[in-house]
Amino acid sequence: MSSLSLLGDAAKWLLAKAKGFHCLAFYGDMGAGKTTLIQELCRQSGVKQKVTSPTFAIVNEYNSFGDEIIYHFDFYRLETPEEVLDIGFEEYVSSGNRSFIEWPEKIEPYLPSDTLRIFITVQSDNSRLIRLEKSGMA
Repeated sequence: MSSLSLLGDAAKWLLAKAKGFHCLAFYGDMGAGKTTLIQELCRQSGVKQKVTSPTFAIVNEYNSFGDEIIYHFDFYRLETPEEVLDIGFEEYVSSGNRSFIEWPEKIEPYLPSDTLRIFITVQSDNSRLIRLEKSGMA
């Protein structure tokens, strides 16, 4: 069974574990599946729009069930952590809306203290291992 065949189950599990967290930070190497997992999380949250990584836009906004807003950030192209202040990152994450963040290690000092950290590791059989850290505690 491929990793992709279990993607729906992984997203469902993650959404259950993420209850109460508004900020979800996704760590993993290029190609680990951060965007793919976020696409499935958005789909299961009722997002009807096409979900793509906002590599150049930095942030995409999606509407989910009940017109809730989900923000999707990709900080791969940032050169300094302070650049997040220019896009109003603190306002986004303090809005109460869910934020999915790719490449959060680039802005670590600006992540809220109650961020759920999701670490995705590619295994030797090309499957993925997902590990969670809640509020910086393993």
